[in-house]
Amino acid sequence: MDFQQQIRDAAEQWPVRAGETPFKGRVTGVRTEEVQMPDGTWARRDYQTHPGSVSVLAVDDRQRVLILRQYRHPVRQRLWELPAGLLDVPGENPLHAAQRELFEEAHCKAGEWRVLVDFYTSPGGTDEALRLFLATDLSEAEGDRYAAHGEELEIETARVPLEELIRLVLAGELHNPTLITGTLALHAALTGPGLDALRPADSPWPARPFRQD
Repeated sequence: MDFQQQIRDAAEQWPVRAGETPFKGRVTGVRTEEVQMPDGTWARRDYQTHPGSVSVLAVDDRQRVLILRQYRHPVRQRLWELPAGLLDVPGENPLHAAQRELFEEAHCKAGEWRVLVDFYTSPGGTDEALRLFLATDLSEAEGDRYAAHGEELEIETARVPLEELIRLVLAGELHNPTLITGTLALHAALTGPGLDALRPADSPWPARPFRQD
């Protein structure tokens, strides 16, 4: 078997005979659909609708990763995470959104951007797609700091060596899926094909097509 040709995800849609959106919030909603199974029966599937997200794994010249700690009410924990945010505008360029989040949450900018990995955050329960960027050549952003509000008022920041993050992930001390994915993906890139093998920051993203502007 040629694994380069065979081991990849593929677009597919099973028949849907009924659907409704019983709840629509400010950002996300809940969609209910009846989907036909391979044996011909019909099953109800409920899932969260989501506009999509971006996140940034920012690494400084000492190979320290910029992380944030923020309260997350659904799990009743204050989690260490990567800078991240929603794609608020349909068709928004994800790179521009990631640059905005890095500025707003950490008052930083980066000279080099690459796509580290694309993934669905929880494909059994939501259609959220997330693009995770690798940002290097970091420096302090210019201008005034973003005026935080709500949960953002108590955000803490830290710069942690990549090797220490790997240890904490494997020890079960860190639980945010984007932080875990990014940490292990960066380690895999550095110990494998190298950063030059990563995709350019403006690479197509079929899960969330965007304008090239």
